[in-house]
This record gives sequence, structure tokens and C-alpha cells, in this order.
Amino acid sequence: MSNIRCLRTFRLPDRPSLIWLELETDDGLVGLGETFRGAVSVETCLHEELAPWLLGRDARQIEGISRHLLTPYVGYNSSGVEVRSASAVDIALWDLAGQRQGVPIHEALGGAARASVAVYNTCAGYSFNTNGKRRDIGSNDEPQGPYDDQVAFMRDAGALATSLLDEGYKAMKIWPFDIYAPASQGQLISLPDLERGLEPFRKIRAAVGNRIEVMCELHSLFGNHSALRICQALEEYQVFWVEDPLCKMDDAASLSDLRRRTRVQICGSETLGGLRPFRDLLAADALDVVMLDLAWCGGFTEGRKIAALAQAYNRPLAPHDCTGPVTLMAGLQMALHAPTAIYQEVVRATLATWYRDIVTDLPVIEAGMALPTTKSGLGTRLQDSFKQRADLIVRETR
Repeated sequence: MSNIRCLRTFRLPDRPSLIWLELETDDGLVGLGETFRGAVSVETCLHEELAPWLLGRDARQIEGISRHLLTPYVGYNSSGVEVRSASAVDIALWDLAGQRQGVPIHEALGGAARASVAVYNTCAGYSFNTNGKRRDIGSNDEPQGPYDDQVAFMRDAGALATSLLDEGYKAMKIWPFDIYAPASQGQLISLPDLERGLEPFRKIRAAVGNRIEVMCELHSLFGNHSALRICQALEEYQVFWVEDPLCKMDDAASLSDLRRRTRVQICGSETLGGLRPFRDLLAADALDVVMLDLAWCGGFTEGRKIAALAQAYNRPLAPHDCTGPVTLMAGLQMALHAPTAIYQEVVRATLATWYRDIVTDLPVIEAGMALPTTKSGLGTRLQDSFKQRADLIVRETR
């Protein structure tokens, strides 16, 4: 038997955006999941809404559980608390599936499409928003350590690019325009602010030329006029993509219009939940690169269908992670498996520090490439020392 007998969650006061989930089955296996943002609300949803239906269910019936949680029950095909909760459950169910078969999830999904996958460093530093607060760099901000790459790209992006190349990274992502959005709610960017936002890209190209790919993240902060102005200004720097340029990344008409009017590649979107928004965007010819976050979109069950859509439309796929270590390991499994995957996002600051305090295993990266995991399931577990933390908030439903 492989029925679910226990649902257990973990939260930390110093990482209030993150929540970890364990699903325990009556054959003695434990599956691990994770999601990000609104952790207290997710905890309530998991224990009060989902657990009464999940407990006693056969953990092998992943597709049926996914359909129940994402459509008629509580999900409604959005990216809110219900879908984040369902995503954590689905990741844990696939972890269990891999463990039962004794293979990594990418093998359980049908096998790897590649021997390794390229990574890019998102220059987020040690805690972009995992502490519950968005971080924007001002004149008084000081580096919190040698890998505080968010300070670095705002101060000396050329030196940062050199540092990344020295470590084997061949791609990086920055967001120097974000600080100019609040003044107009993203509806206007002045020429002086545009020039200041372009400065890191100029410094990167001056320092390392075309030896590194550069992605620009806009975090869904801009309206159509300002996003177009930024995208067109970035064309001369040959950015690899501009990510989430518009305030509403499910607006297929606006994204399609933007894509027709600029030469930069448009990437989206980590913010979307479920299969249908990706179908609509691809059908409208609104995306060049498909990005998904398995802890937000519905887990592996929905994610592999989004990957199949990307393949059908001949679009590259790039799993997201700037949130937590389980999401990273899940994204790596998908990036190894999905036919059109080109990159797995990583943050070298978190890989080197607190991710290691949470889980037992993280991706092995050599010369800018993440290698396949060999352990079964996700290939990682929560650290015993993490579970013994005095400040850990644990809730269990049986």
C-alpha cells in the first residue's frame, strides 16, 4: 500500500516566504515538497483544505490528485495560495514516485533529454525576498558577503561578470530597471532613468564582451509603453531575453504586441499557474522563451504538460528558481527531462550558504553545467539539523 497517512509542514521565522512539506505514506516513504510566498496561508490551506481529502489517498494516483486539486476543488487555474499548495503536494508525490521506482524524477518522467543542463546565475545575493521583504539596492546598501551579486550588478556589473566567468558561469541575470518603476507604477520611464538602467549592461559588455549571456528581468513591474522603451533600448546589448516585461503576464494581446515591436526575446512567466495561460500565450505568439516555476504552476504534473506545449511550439524552456532549494532540485529534474529546456536558474549566493542548511543535497555544477542527480526521487531530503532547530514551526495532520 502507498496511501498518504501524514501531511507535515515546516516554516522558519527568518524565511517567512518559504514552506516545506512532507507527505508520509503507509509503506514508510516520505516525499518532499516546497512552495514560496504566503507561507502561513499555504500552511492553513494544506492542513485545513487539502489534508482532509488527501489523507488515505493512494499516493500513486498523481494525475487524479492533481486534477482534483487544480480544477474543481480549490485551484481554479490561477497562481494563488491553492495552486501553490497543490504544487507542493505534487512535487512531494513525484518524489515518492521516484523513490518507489528507485530512480530520479527525470527518469520517472521518461528519462533525460540531455546529459547536463546549463545554468545561469541570478544575481540576487543572499536573500532577495525570502525574508518576506523585497530588496532594492540604494546608495547606503553594503554587500552582505562575497556573493552579494545584487549590490555588485548595481555598483560594478563588469567586475561581477568577470567573477562569474572565473567560476565557470556563462550567463547571468540582472534587474537594474526595477528601482525606477515605483515613481509611476511602472507606466513611465524617463530618458535619464533609462540611461542609468542601461549602465550595468554597458559595463558588462565593456568588461567581458560577448563571453557571457545577460538576461534582463523586469519583474512584471512595467506598462506597455515603458516596457517597450526598455526592450528597444536593450537591443544593442544583445541580451539573451527580457523576462516578465509587463504588469499582467497573462495578457496575451499586449505581450504579442510588445514582441512584434522589439528585437529582444521575451521570456515568461514564473508567475503563471496551470496549463491554460501558457497555451494562450503560445497560441498568440507572445513568448520566445517559456519559463515555469514548479512550486507555483502546479508541480511536475502540470509542468510536464507546459514543457510539452513549449516543445509543440518549438520554444525553449527555462525552469525558475530564486526561492528555495527544493524548487531548485525540482527544476533541475524538469530541465534534464524536457526536450526544449536550455537553462536552469541558480543563485550562487544561496547555493553556497543557507540552501545547504536546509537540504542534504544540491545540484553539482561544473563549468557552468548542472549534472544529473543520481539519488532516487528529488535527490534531496531535509537536513536532520534543520528539523531540530528550536525556532522551527512544525504542523502535522494525520
